[in-house]
Amino acid sequence: MVKVREEQPLHFDGSINLELWLSQLNEYNPDVNLGRIREACDLSQQAEEKAVATNSVWREGVSSYKTGLEMANILSELRMDEDAIVAGIIYRAVRENQITLNHVRKNFGTTVADLVEGVLKMAVIGTIDLKPNQAVLGVRSDQIEQARRMIVALVDDVRVALIKLAERTCAIRNIAHSDANQKIRLAREVFDIYSPLAHRLGIGHLKWELEDIAFRYIEPDDYKRIATLLDEKRAARQDYIRRVIDTLQDKLRLINVEAELEGRAKHIYSIWRKMRSKGIPFSEVYDVRAVRILVPTDNDCYRALGVVHNLWRSVPHEFDDYVANPKENGYRSLHTAVIGPEGKALEIQIRTQEMHQEAEFGVCSHWQYKSIDGEEKPASYENKINWLRRILEWQEEQGDITGLARELRDEVSLDRIYVFTPEGHVIDMPPGSTPVDFAYRVHTEVGHKCRGAKINGRVVPLNTALKSGDQIQVITADVADPRREWLHEHLGYIMTGRARAKIQGWFGNRTKLKNIEEGKRILFDELRHLGIERMTEQELLGYVQFDKGSDLFAAVGSGDINSIEIINKVTSLAELDERDHQLNLGLNEQDYFSETPPVSGIGDFAHEISECCKPVLGDSILGVIDDANIVHVHRQDCIQALRADSYGRLLRLDWQDNAETTFPVTVAVDAYDRSGLLHDITGVFLDEKTNVIEMTSRSDKKNNRVNINMIMEVTSLNELLRTLEKIEQIPNVISARRSILA
Repeated sequence: MVKVREEQPLHFDGSINLELWLSQLNEYNPDVNLGRIREACDLSQQAEEKAVATNSVWREGVSSYKTGLEMANILSELRMDEDAIVAGIIYRAVRENQITLNHVRKNFGTTVADLVEGVLKMAVIGTIDLKPNQAVLGVRSDQIEQARRMIVALVDDVRVALIKLAERTCAIRNIAHSDANQKIRLAREVFDIYSPLAHRLGIGHLKWELEDIAFRYIEPDDYKRIATLLDEKRAARQDYIRRVIDTLQDKLRLINVEAELEGRAKHIYSIWRKMRSKGIPFSEVYDVRAVRILVPTDNDCYRALGVVHNLWRSVPHEFDDYVANPKENGYRSLHTAVIGPEGKALEIQIRTQEMHQEAEFGVCSHWQYKSIDGEEKPASYENKINWLRRILEWQEEQGDITGLARELRDEVSLDRIYVFTPEGHVIDMPPGSTPVDFAYRVHTEVGHKCRGAKINGRVVPLNTALKSGDQIQVITADVADPRREWLHEHLGYIMTGRARAKIQGWFGNRTKLKNIEEGKRILFDELRHLGIERMTEQELLGYVQFDKGSDLFAAVGSGDINSIEIINKVTSLAELDERDHQLNLGLNEQDYFSETPPVSGIGDFAHEISECCKPVLGDSILGVIDDANIVHVHRQDCIQALRADSYGRLLRLDWQDNAETTFPVTVAVDAYDRSGLLHDITGVFLDEKTNVIEMTSRSDKKNNRVNINMIMEVTSLNELLRTLEKIEQIPNVISARRSILA
């Protein structure tokens, strides 16, 4: 394991010996510019000293400066380049607002600033609630999966992931400075997010360390029990491993295989997991006693395996050939379990030195970040970035109860951004999404009530594009009231189809509700004008072909159906006809013409329509005057009219222009009495060219009310309703409606 804190050289006063530390760092990375590294260290130390002076240090007992050096040691051992090491040294100071990103960019360049910014974005993963089921290991939640997706979206440079791993390793090592809740939260975060990340990057020694420390805080009782069992027989076990190594070394020399042998570290979490998954006691866990054999070539791996199996009997189903069939993270090794000396179970791993470097350092063992004279990185760099994204899809290793691995591959990893709610929940969105899109993704009502938004604590315009890692707070009103301009594509307020559909649906529903309200008012007002005041909605539906009143009212309110059509049908079927000298609203106007339609050209003479040819409106007509001076109206081609004895008595006739039939209607007006009221009412009749046959009024002086009854002649239902509507608009008029004669 890496024990960075113990490796930091100190002065007698307890301060860090920076020169000695730089010298040790240079042993790992002889190519780094120590002057640039020293500059980063000085900046971090000075920034912390200022923070201490203002009482704004990161956390009591933890130094941003020392943490930066610890991170640099881890990154150096992982063979990171100079930019990554500089970013590691100053990252924590930037996160604690002791140094600004602009200052970093100015002093150390864009690359270092971009690395620090990338790790800062990953820091928000720590705000996610990673409590799937209290402290039970192996249980997954949607939030954990979202956090992993977010890593895929955020990491454009593998160095960002490695710097974050180094920082979390330092944090878990310093966990003793946290309170109980913080310990559990950090341990859970490391166990669920960063230990699997280290595994998928192939960095074995970090994976085991992170798992063991996290396990210690998540399952303290089990950790202590297994640690105690290991400690009880440590000396005997070490002596046993030494004898096994001596035996193997002698046999390997006999076949000319140069090998390095060592006892493998015992990982408490690994032991616990095997005991739990296989239901076996501690004594039956094979890797409690384990040996690793390092050989020069792949062929030597199999030769060494033959030696092992010739010495001791192998345990069935406990052999894995990861040399011929590497794991997805690139891990290669031979694993076997045997019944060793004294009949004790023994696990043996066999690999080459190259395989060992790959197993311990994974991606770091072959990753180089060198560009020549600022040239663009080669295509292989982008290929490795894509490879990183693929290996971060770890669902099959952790268990996938919801098919999220497939979703990651098919939909998420490269085409989504990942943002946070104020409570720390991760929400994935399409690139280019805005706060309005986010609001509708959270909840439809949140979107409808959205009035503003904050990104990372700052108020921003609602058409601001979101980025992965942003924390969004939606500012809402008390009532739903989306803006129509959100639908205007060129303004950029929304880009998701979900938000657009919700907004359009809201306006559509609001319009329909208004149409329903307006249509209902129109129909019942007109029925009231016609003296039909007790008709219910259900009775109204009985006269028309609508199943629901809302559909009928919406059609009338939107203008899809003329209200007159409905009124005509209702009044006709209600049998309001001429029996009480009222307008029969169900018959055609032509049916109401008198027996002698009006004609012009006859003066004061009476006229009759001849039965022989029965002319109707539109026919060309002529008249024949008889001895009683009655004009008989014929069609012009009527043979009877053209008889010889008719000559001398023929008249040229025409139908009167705009021939209309009028109908008497009794109307009652209820109003508050005032001077000029009758004048205003008769003014409406003048404007509408309506003839009033009779008018009576009765005043109620006590209540200052007046009731006016009149008989007016109208030619159509439209004219009646229009006239009544205009009368009702006169000041002081309470109502104007048709009444039935007694």
